[in-house]
Amino acid sequence: MLSYFFEGLTFRFIDLLLGFAILIKGADFLVNGSSSIAKKNGISNLAIGLTVVAFGTSMPELIVSLLSSLNGKNDASFGNAIGSNNFNLLFILGISGLICPLIVQRNTVKYEVPLSLLAAGILFLLVNDNLIWGGENDVLSRFDSVILLLFFGGFLFYIYRTMKTSSDFSEGGEIKIYKTGLAVGMVILGLGFLIGGGTTVVNSATSIAQHYGLSEKLIGLTILAMGTSLPELATSAVAAYRKNTDIAIGNVIGSNIFNIFFILGVTGVISPMKYSSVMNFDIYVLMASTVVLMIFMFTLNQRKLDRWEAFMLLAGYITYTIYLIGME
Repeated sequence: MLSYFFEGLTFRFIDLLLGFAILIKGADFLVNGSSSIAKKNGISNLAIGLTVVAFGTSMPELIVSLLSSLNGKNDASFGNAIGSNNFNLLFILGISGLICPLIVQRNTVKYEVPLSLLAAGILFLLVNDNLIWGGENDVLSRFDSVILLLFFGGFLFYIYRTMKTSSDFSEGGEIKIYKTGLAVGMVILGLGFLIGGGTTVVNSATSIAQHYGLSEKLIGLTILAMGTSLPELATSAVAAYRKNTDIAIGNVIGSNIFNIFFILGVTGVISPMKYSSVMNFDIYVLMASTVVLMIFMFTLNQRKLDRWEAFMLLAGYITYTIYLIGME
């Protein structure tokens, strides 16, 4: 019996890890190939960073959420987006802050963190039709999704204006230019990897849930959320180690806004999703964690996340995860 358990567990988790690896490599190919094409056509590094790189690094979450929704796994789709945000905010900022205390720009504290809180609040209002509006079914409709995308457009405009007017921003590193044929091939290969890796991740995660009696909600909030957030974890941890603290925290806050406004917006437009109100608790955790981050940033050493505060965030995520597992 025990050997059967570990054999099944090993097979499914190897499949899942392989899917995540393919997803991340696909995003890498897509970003590098499309960045090269854009650069050869005279588009600035700034514009490429705002569009190609930002969208490319969000592709794992988008593909997994979209495929989950199309397969009728709405809990996994919502869980992936909401769980990724909790993982980003509590675990990634916790790890990054322990590596190096995070000092951030005034705009991040004054506008971007509150905007990520607003995103969670708007999602809560849109999906709780029964609780808020007295509707019969809780659903993220196409109309709701268009509202999310409109907010996302406003966020992109804000970032563009901020980067154009602030001397604190730079265009970043050099973009490697490939031959046109190779760049196009990388884009096509990247898209193929994203679809193939996303399909593998969704299927293997579903199989794990069914085989061991785990809910789609738990799988989405934990395994899928952690796996699709690996690029953000790597980016923020390395940035903190190099003391590029603006990148470390900006990457997380920007990703959280992306996940709600863009990922769920696009997914809901393509495939409206029924929402389970049991996930309200996870949105409450997200909103409460964001408020705690704001308090940390506004008190004591202002605009700085100290190591003890980072430890509190990390401890919060561990506690939250233990609670989720215990509720199964």
